[in-house]
This record gives sequence, C-alpha cells and structure tokens, in this order.
Amino acid sequence: METLTLIRTNSTHEDFKNLVAELNAYLSVIDGSEHAFYQQYNGIENLNHVVIAYKNNEPVACGAFKRVDASSAEIKRMYTKPEVRKYGLASKVLKELEQWAFEEHFENTILETGKRQVEAVKFYQKNHYLSMPNFG
Repeated sequence: METLTLIRTNSTHEDFKNLVAELNAYLSVIDGSEHAFYQQYNGIENLNHVVIAYKNNEPVACGAFKRVDASSAEIKRMYTKPEVRKYGLASKVLKELEQWAFEEHFENTILETGKRQVEAVKFYQKNHYLSMPNFG
C-alpha cells in the first residue's frame, strides 16, 4: 500500500534543498542559455512556507510560497520528480500551498513560469491560474 504524506516546513529542510537541486538541473536544460538569468529570482534562502510531498517516505515533490504584498503570495519552486508525474502529486502540493497561504491571510496566489515550460503552463491552467503579463 502506497502512502502519501505532505509536510509543511521551510527552506532549510534538506529534502527541499535536494528537490530544488533536481529542479534547477531540469530547468537548466529547458531554459538553456537563459537559465543563469532566471536563477537570480529563484533563491530559496528566505522561503518560510515550503511543502514537501513524500511517497512511501521518499521525497518526490515540493513547492513554496512567499509574500508579494499584503494580499498576494507567490508560488515558487514547484517540482515533481519525473517518475511520479501524472499521479496528481503536484496538484496536492499546490492545493496545500494555497490553503496555507489562505491561513496566512493572503487573498490570492500568483506565480510566474516560462513559456518553454509547456507542461507547467498546462498544469497551472488546469488548476485555474490565468495568464497575465510578467510581474517579477
């Protein structure tokens, strides 16, 4: 029997750091020469709201959010290991982040993702996010 566990933590958690390292390696391939430019916006040092998903006690997905302004939180560093994609784990992580942001009195969540990240764009559209001009 498979078990799925979500934990709330912060960016100092080693499993989060390891998942983000995998995310960065993945994005460096997709973003190509633009990856170094985007990295300046993707530091994890001050992320105090992190969710990690564990499947059978193995870390397999993560995400975070940070304050943008008094009413908005930005979803950051969403990642699911390739071998467990298409099982709804990313949606569970996203919903947990949205719930936590609501508990912290944010009225909405926003995010930014690259157009080259076609799977990510489809995922966020499926989860009711709308396209808008870049804000970062």
